[in-house]
Amino acid sequence: MITQFKQAAAEAAVDSITNGMIVGLGHGSTAIFALRKIAQLLNEGKLHDVIGIPCSLQTKQQATELGIPLTTLEDNHILDITIDGADEIDSAMNMIKGGGGALLREKIVAQASKKCIYIADETKYSEYLGEKWAVPVEVMHFGWRATFGFIESLGAKVSVRQTEDGSNFLTDQSNLIMDCNFGVMKSPESIANALKSRAGVVEHGLFINIAQEIIIAGNQGIRFIRK
Repeated sequence: MITQFKQAAAEAAVDSITNGMIVGLGHGSTAIFALRKIAQLLNEGKLHDVIGIPCSLQTKQQATELGIPLTTLEDNHILDITIDGADEIDSAMNMIKGGGGALLREKIVAQASKKCIYIADETKYSEYLGEKWAVPVEVMHFGWRATFGFIESLGAKVSVRQTEDGSNFLTDQSNLIMDCNFGVMKSPESIANALKSRAGVVEHGLFINIAQEIIIAGNQGIRFIRK
């Protein structure tokens, strides 16, 4: 059922895409359904002149395989819309992202977009961020132990993300990801500000005041949350 909810939310978001748009293409297990729907509509001729900007190298490969025309932020630095998934969404429309490790590019693309729609199944919704998910933080290799200690000093339990073979997970920028469990965050803005104040922190997975619309699918159907 979760897979069906992800697909339903993604396809509802794609309804907001119109001909001629530049579209930010999200990363992850929910966003892939949006890519597939966009490709289907392009192939059927129901959409045309739509080009995408992928949020990760993996998304770029997926979009290419699906036949979605792509461009870059260097050639098109303002996007009409971005559709992406989220790991956790709170009642104020703030989010935790970065479970797939693409948080830096996802945030760059989002901030370059006129409208951002985030899609999720109902298990991703919480009253407060941190109820279900740690905050991914992308950090430089240089001085990473000092960065680790700084984030711990903010009250988080920190672990360096690893792959199945036990090696360190590397982002598309070849940086590390630290998964930082702050517990329930009633003021995620203050944590976001503290993280960004530290040299060595490249970006964090707290997406504050970025979403204009959130689409959540579940047993009761599709729910639209808008600013």
